[in-house]
Amino acid sequence: MTDQRGRISPYLKRLYGYAYSLTGNPERAKDLAQDCAVKALSATNVPSDEPAYRSWLFRIMRNQFIDGLRRDKRAAYIFENEPPGLDQLEYSGGDERLFDRVAVRLAYEKLDTRQREILSLVDVVGLSYRETSEVLGIPAGTVMSRISRARGRLLELIEETPACPEQKQTDRKNPPANPDPAAKRANRK
Repeated sequence: MTDQRGRISPYLKRLYGYAYSLTGNPERAKDLAQDCAVKALSATNVPSDEPAYRSWLFRIMRNQFIDGLRRDKRAAYIFENEPPGLDQLEYSGGDERLFDRVAVRLAYEKLDTRQREILSLVDVVGLSYRETSEVLGIPAGTVMSRISRARGRLLELIEETPACPEQKQTDRKNPPANPDPAAKRANRK
């Protein structure tokens, strides 16, 4: 048992991150990660190969989540507390990276469960396409197309997010045709 605990320990933060991406709720994520760990620690037939073990852990997590949905008789998880909209956030300037992280998080939360799940497994947890295909039970080619679509959708949602709440989003591909001519002349002097 001690050996199994030592083996699962390096994956606990990643399991929690994946659980959070599935549930969108920190308390449910903790419960799901704990249920996954208990199930993995009590298993008798544990993969010996490390990549197979890692995929096995995330497959347990996913199956626990799906079982929970079935128990709750829901087809998809609905957030109990919706994330705040940009109109509810205050921004007083400062660290742009913080706002970028918030914008990415808000866009991420707007993705459907399937898109969040694939992004979490590949981009957050760091599973390979092959490992992700094993966790989800789908071909690696399907993983590649889903991750491509999910990343594209995330980028669209991020680009729809204004740079800061007071500022309107401008089309980055087509900047304004006529910038202020007075400002241009002042910059030349």
